[in-house]
Amino acid sequence: AIMERLYKPFMMNNYRLIFTDIPSAEMIKYAANSMLATRISFMNDIANLCELVGADVNMVRKGIGADSRIGSKFLYPGCGYGGSCFPKDVKALIKTAEKNGYPMRVLKAVEEVNEKQKSILFEKLLKHYNGDLKGKQIALWGLAFKPETDDMREAPALVLIDKLIEAGADVKVYDPVAMDECKRRIGDKVVYATDMYDAVLDADALLLVTEWKEFRMPSWGVLKKTMKKAVVIDGRNIYGRIDLMEAGFLLYNIGG
Repeated sequence: AIMERLYKPFMMNNYRLIFTDIPSAEMIKYAANSMLATRISFMNDIANLCELVGADVNMVRKGIGADSRIGSKFLYPGCGYGGSCFPKDVKALIKTAEKNGYPMRVLKAVEEVNEKQKSILFEKLLKHYNGDLKGKQIALWGLAFKPETDDMREAPALVLIDKLIEAGADVKVYDPVAMDECKRRIGDKVVYATDMYDAVLDADALLLVTEWKEFRMPSWGVLKKTMKKAVVIDGRNIYGRIDLMEAGFLLYNIGG
């Protein structure tokens, strides 16, 4: 009764109030985030298969999202999820299951797919340059695991940067708010740009990692004049292929 009175203002906004025992409440939290992580990894798997069979993952996403049993949320493929919630809660459920003698096979696959997906932009870039990235100038747009935060915990950008450096590439990065956090984490492994256009100066490729609003509609004319090679690898599927083709760019995306 006390909790009902406490939460009554929220219930007036049609929020649902569910009373459970403590183990069920904990399971709800972990299971909800793990379900969302599962949808993301599933769509990334579907996107990678779409590339192999010639399907368009955006059409597939719209098609299955139109089914009311599935819905359209968290069906966007990309270069992997990160942050503090999804990775932590997936790991927590796996560990809880192991402690109780039960193997969470689906969630282990979700983790595996996600970790592999964090390298997908690197693999596409490596293939484009025939396995040789030594001395290539690579620009990264986005460092945080998602827009509107400086959080780089489990961020795909960290994996990508390590792989690029290991391959001998020179990396220049820009993020609207996560630059200081990146410096704290990796120091001077990369060059820090002053803005998004400085990042692409003389670049052999641009890799879009985080879909910040300011990255969504850049001046392609400026980029074409600034970059050494007109190659864009879109890790969040925010750019239109026709638009970039007309601007003289070669575009790689996820599942296109």
